[in-house]
Amino acid sequence: MAKAQSRSKFFLCIVDRDCDDLEKGKVYAVLPDACAKRDGYLRVVDESGEDYLYPESYFVPIDLPSKAKAALGVEM
Repeated sequence: MAKAQSRSKFFLCIVDRDCDDLEKGKVYAVLPDACAKRDGYLRVVDESGEDYLYPESYFVPIDLPSKAKAALGVEM
């Protein structure tokens, strides 16, 4: 189970209020961060290419098909 937690997951942005580096309707990779999660945040790789903390309420989790994961170079 620890291996699965080290992988990025994907979330759809549903709110981009006051966030220049987020785009509503776009899918973002989210990196595991237990401390951020406890505080209601997600560690998101945003438009800048860097990872930053954003409110979890700005996103909904999504499942990507295997072909999409392969295209993004994500471990399955």
